[in-house]
Amino acid sequence: MGVMSIEQPQLLSKIATGDGHGETSSYFDGWKAYDKDPFHITKNPQGVIQMGLAENQLTADLVQNWIMSNPEASICTLEGVHNFKEMANFQDYHGLPEFRNAVAKFMSRTRGNKVTFDPDRIVMSGGATGAHEVTAFCLADPGDAFLVPTPYYPGFDRDLRWRTGVKLVPVICESANNFKLTKQALEEAYEKAKIDNIRIKGLLITNPSNPLGTVMDRTTLKTVVNFINEKRIHLISDEIYAATVFSHPSFISIAEIIEHETDIECDRNLVHIVYSLSKDMGFPGFRVGIIYSYNDNVVNCARKMSSFGLVSTQTQYLMAKMLSDDEFVERFLAESAKRLAQRYRVFTGGLIKVGIKCLQSNGGLFVWMDLRGLLKEATFESELELWRVIIHDVKINVSPGVSFHCSEPGWFRVCYANMDDRDVQIALNRIRSFVMKNNKEVMVSEKNTKHCWQTNLRLSLKTRRFDDIMMSPHSPMAHSPLVKAST
Repeated sequence: MGVMSIEQPQLLSKIATGDGHGETSSYFDGWKAYDKDPFHITKNPQGVIQMGLAENQLTADLVQNWIMSNPEASICTLEGVHNFKEMANFQDYHGLPEFRNAVAKFMSRTRGNKVTFDPDRIVMSGGATGAHEVTAFCLADPGDAFLVPTPYYPGFDRDLRWRTGVKLVPVICESANNFKLTKQALEEAYEKAKIDNIRIKGLLITNPSNPLGTVMDRTTLKTVVNFINEKRIHLISDEIYAATVFSHPSFISIAEIIEHETDIECDRNLVHIVYSLSKDMGFPGFRVGIIYSYNDNVVNCARKMSSFGLVSTQTQYLMAKMLSDDEFVERFLAESAKRLAQRYRVFTGGLIKVGIKCLQSNGGLFVWMDLRGLLKEATFESELELWRVIIHDVKINVSPGVSFHCSEPGWFRVCYANMDDRDVQIALNRIRSFVMKNNKEVMVSEKNTKHCWQTNLRLSLKTRRFDDIMMSPHSPMAHSPLVKAST
């Protein structure tokens, strides 16, 4: 008698057992490769160099010097410990007033003081990750979708989709116009979504762009505003790289467009900004994310939801003190731009020496590197094959374009601000060695191909001459039985 099998109940939720986090993406696979074999100048000099992480470590000394000069800004020092009890017990999800005031002022400063921000509209969250998710919760229901221009940050698939049930619909941008967003691309994506019976609730842009490192011009931003107004959908403007722009053209916030452009109509209730101190200040570990919405209902809802991801009061207190120091902020932003510009010049200059070009950019903490010429075929399979070589042989973690939903194979994001000058040179030397080796292999392959072609050509000519002679009516062997047998 057979034993009846009893179906085991599913103990965990679909979210827990699913792959909605996107951890299977090649973007995260690169991180795993680094974690298994991290580069260290003395302990592991042959390890993987991390160039897949968009961190700004170029200005840490400026912050450290400020903290040493302002010990009272921390509640964990002798000078500031008298505020420990008050801060440790503060848990209002509105946040410290001085923190919201300082952040609003800093946001204005990083946008050239061309716009002002209302501290009462500042909603804090656990980094930009938390800010995006909360915003998605406020604007869309499960099954609804946001348009997102490609290429876009792979983490959006996690941040906006995983727990909310929201979909992302790509707006295809191409290298032919340097991946610039166009009205035609927006319309095509919107209409395709309608055909697929997907309800579009909003458009998400990243300005400055991750991974491109470019800024949107005024015309494009006005096109975006006109589009979302016409379609009556929301606009989320991710501006977390606002202060990383180090040269012209300057960064233009969506806030500047809706406040100063008089020739366009705009329903401000549709506009929302996501900001953070992770990139501009180099504080990813502090988890300071900001939602700034012009919609009262979104502000109220997001503030209630922020209870799930508040910024610690200790961090708020420190940031309030630091960002209120006008002299420090001015010096920090100027020096940060200077150092980012220098690092960009050094890194892209090193790539140019070995024939590698990047998309022209002036912001972010990375470059969009063009390796299309190194692909065996113009396919994403070939791109991933090249990426695996770069990870496992060259020992550098860069992020393949396919993980950013790029529409064309051969592009890679490379971060350059998360390491010191020495490590940048080591990375460039590895890239140089790889390209030189690849060029030699190509030359040998071409030489062999040419040799085979010449040999085949000679054989072909010899064979042809012999056949011509054998088949000629004037040949003395025209009636040979061998000739007859061959026909």
